[in-house]
Amino acid sequence: MSLLTNKVGFVTGSGSGIGRESARVMAREGAAVVVSDINVEGGKETVEMIRGEGGEAFFIAADVSRESEIHGLIEGTLGQYGRLDFAYNNAGIAGPTKGVADYPLDEFDKVVAVNLRGVFLAMQAELAHMLPLGRGAILNTSSTFGLVGYPGCAAYVATKHAVAGLTRAAAIENSAAGIRVNAVCPGAIATPMVDEMADEISPGARQPIFDALGAAAPMGRMGRPQEIGEAAAWLVSDAASFVTGLTMTVDGGWTAQ
Repeated sequence: MSLLTNKVGFVTGSGSGIGRESARVMAREGAAVVVSDINVEGGKETVEMIRGEGGEAFFIAADVSRESEIHGLIEGTLGQYGRLDFAYNNAGIAGPTKGVADYPLDEFDKVVAVNLRGVFLAMQAELAHMLPLGRGAILNTSSTFGLVGYPGCAAYVATKHAVAGLTRAAAIENSAAGIRVNAVCPGAIATPMVDEMADEISPGARQPIFDALGAAAPMGRMGRPQEIGEAAAWLVSDAASFVTGLTMTVDGGWTAQ
């Protein structure tokens, strides 16, 4: 039996990158997956990929910074599949590459709205559904930058630290009620978000940045989105039944140095 046979869950921010590949892995592991993203075209592409691989998927557009749209995502999932076993709160944005002294307030607020408020709102809504049932698994995307400091991306670092803290707090609060809450902390992963950050730092010259990111990890390369997806699928599965409050690094050994 596959890891997620007969399970139903959703993945936010699954129109590309880590979210897309996580949704694909989860579907291959037997789950019915609701793909959700503010990017409708990207989300529908993910659904077609999953269905083309023989999996079950459905798309619901949602802006995670809006409470009503989070509730709509949960209600839509229940309407389509009749249950919700796991939720992967993955949607996030990088924001500009600036330090604390120079960070524009409006840009800071945008990053907080998606990366922190979005995860908080989603967890509240997910817990409201799962607690009466006495079961469920919640997974959040933090980052290695949510565990250590890093210059030049102040809002991203701050929000990802906050996600790690929210994860631990919610895990402690809800474990006795049968709800597991964990976070995955990706390192340097080859995604469109990293492409955009590299372009901002060095327009037209991404490769030296990618080479440096790969060389910084003991494994000597950047990670692949699917590798985060494999960890995510395990964390929301019953195979991880005694795992809660974990911030799992998937970073090629970068934070072990």
